[in-house]
Amino acid sequence: MSALYPGAVATRERAPDPNVPGDVEVDAATHEGPRPTPSPAPSRARPARRLGPGRRRRGARALGPLIVLALWTLGSGVGVLDPRTLPAPWTVVATSSNLWTQGTLVTDLTTSATRAFWGFLIGLTVGVVLAVLAGLSRWGEATVDGTVQLARSIPTLGLIPLIILWLGIGELFKISIIAVVVMIPIYLNLYAALSNIDNRYVELAETIRLSRWQFLRTVVVPGALPGFFVGLRLGVTGSWLALVVLEQINATNGLGYLMFQAQNYGRVDIILVGLTIYALLGLASDFAVRLIERRVLSWQQTLAG
Repeated sequence: MSALYPGAVATRERAPDPNVPGDVEVDAATHEGPRPTPSPAPSRARPARRLGPGRRRRGARALGPLIVLALWTLGSGVGVLDPRTLPAPWTVVATSSNLWTQGTLVTDLTTSATRAFWGFLIGLTVGVVLAVLAGLSRWGEATVDGTVQLARSIPTLGLIPLIILWLGIGELFKISIIAVVVMIPIYLNLYAALSNIDNRYVELAETIRLSRWQFLRTVVVPGALPGFFVGLRLGVTGSWLALVVLEQINATNGLGYLMFQAQNYGRVDIILVGLTIYALLGLASDFAVRLIERRVLSWQQTLAG
């Protein structure tokens, strides 16, 4: 203490005699005995959440499909489900194996994937371009947004007769419908994200005199990415949904055509094979987009942490 406070001199009285009970060392400056050492506060465990949804478990989303599969297997095994109405899971697996060995399933799957890919790519490109024009320019908003909103209000399947008259019933017709289905959700979500960027960031960018390119790169793009990925997930799922319908309209190949032919012959197992493949393709596409989103938007988790 004397080194920190030179004016205060602390001296000690005689050493305490251990043979004298109650004889303790006393500080001469304060005439106080030794202070008891405070005991550490007991650690309190964080109470468990009662109102929140709780912690997410990895792989928990597979629980629902596994329960459905278990009930389906159990119902087929005990004879509750009529095999003519809903074949057993092992029957569906055997049918898919036979179709794959014959080469039919490989050809139809490749054709469907090619149509979905090109339709998705065109819809993605058009949706992003239109959203950027409408979201970053008042002139673009006046000319683009109203037209897209009008197209959104028209059921996409209602455009099929018109597009057939324009483009025929070939591959271009199917790819065009898929592109429209993909374009609308991507445009809507990206346009909303671009239009709702916080004005405080815009004022800050003007204050520090960012160029337009710097403003787009550091403010607009990070702010619009979450909305873009929402639209991307909806678009990639919509491409497979549209394909189911389109491949049953004057098609000669594809998974939808395979299911349509199975309907004519009463092959419920083949229809279930097609539906299962569509579901797996949709889930795989959505998982891929979610994985890319998690990597690209990792900075959001850092800020939240």
